[in-house]
Order: sequence, then structure tokens, then C-alpha cells
Amino acid sequence: MLTDQQRAMLDFESSWWRQRGSKEDAITAAFGVSPVRYYQLLNRCLDDPEAVAYSPTTVRRLQRIRAPRRANHDDD
Repeated sequence: MLTDQQRAMLDFESSWWRQRGSKEDAITAAFGVSPVRYYQLLNRCLDDPEAVAYSPTTVRRLQRIRAPRRANHDDD
């Protein structure tokens, strides 16, 4: 089951670009964590089938963005 924080993160990812300022500042203000920690939590969330059920378009978009980064990391 997704937590309230995970749902909030997925909601944030679908609309953060509408806000003024940097995404990093918005992450800190909204979640009270560093951007690094936020992305760690978000990446874990993206592997949860319930996240796909909750916000399929957002999760699949983020998974597509993440895939090349993981592939490049695996090559190291």
C-alpha cells in the first residue's frame, strides 16, 4: 500500500513544473528532505506496482527517464 508521502511525491512529479523556482527548492519545501533523499524515496516508489496503479502516466514517464541512467550506471 502506498503511503501518503508516496502519493504526494507522485502528485508532485505530475505538477511541479507549474511552480515558480527550482525543483530542488520545491522538494525541500514540500517534503522537508534533501533532493538526494527525495529521489532515493521516489525511485523506490517507482518499483511498486501500486504506484503504477495510482498514477500510471507519471510512473511510466519517470521509469523511462530512469532507465538510461541505470543502464549507464551498470556500464561503469
